Amino acid sequence: MPEDHYRWLPRESLLSYEEIVELTKAFASLGVTKLRLTGGEPLLRRDLATLVSMVRAVPGIEQVALTTNGVLLASVARQLRDAGLDRVTISLDTLIPERMADFARSTRHPDVIAGIDAVIACGFANTKLNAVVVRGYNDDEVVNLVRFASARGLEIRFIEYMDVGGATEWSESKVVPLPELLDRLEQQLGAASPMSRADDPTAPARRWRFANGEVVGIIASTTAPFCRDCDRGRVTADGTFFRCLYADAGFDLRTNLRDGASVAEMAAWLRELWLDRTDRGAEERVFVPARDILVPLVDLRADPRREMHVRGG
Repeated sequence: MPEDHYRWLPRESLLSYEEIVELTKAFASLGVTKLRLTGGEPLLRRDLATLVSMVRAVPGIEQVALTTNGVLLASVARQLRDAGLDRVTISLDTLIPERMADFARSTRHPDVIAGIDAVIACGFANTKLNAVVVRGYNDDEVVNLVRFASARGLEIRFIEYMDVGGATEWSESKVVPLPELLDRLEQQLGAASPMSRADDPTAPARRWRFANGEVVGIIASTTAPFCRDCDRGRVTADGTFFRCLYADAGFDLRTNLRDGASVAEMAAWLRELWLDRTDRGAEERVFVPARDILVPLVDLRADPRREMHVRGG
């Protein structure tokens, strides 16, 4: 957690697994085939494997993925695999435990590595590692992170430091933009060639193959946003629907759901909301003069839904 004090959501406001399944049915009826459980940290939710099996059984859902910080992963990886989880993405910003303790306020770096090893042992396919690159923190580790992933048969995706929320004290000077990152990698891995996106044109990561054979993905959402290709919606743990990671406000799905709205009624509303979508949050941020954090810390404490980890960044 980036700050010490937050106003936590009351437990009764969180969607039950049954309510999540009802929303999944509504989205699936509109053509959604992929579902990602993310956070925050989804493994803090008790018996997550049960939810995986429930949403995986919804007709139309072809893939269920998980994004996790990996701290609690080792002990539940097999359960998740047996429950039907298809893919795992694990956050790993640094290979140096002391840096993780300083930046992420966690001393559980060995547990993250154990979680990665457990996922490999369970036979998950297409496992990814996510690393947010922050100048002055871990930008000197990018090549080592590539080699760490490659040695384990995994692919790494570097993510430009984003200014969503604000509790992490973002500043533009800490962003390592895509061209600079590519140049650093090419110095050690050889020339980079862009890979085709034909198989998944809306994927947020652009992928490069380097002369030594390494494949690396880069998500340049800060300096080269891809709003026009984005097809992702987000539902928070309390049932708030966000059409954009940068949106000022979302839509309360929980109230209608608990008032007895049917799957068909929820689907009709979701369709209307999505068709009315004009969000271009990341693109608009590029043109902000003297770009700073998106939301002041006092506002984050007043409304935790405005922080990135609540929206499923």
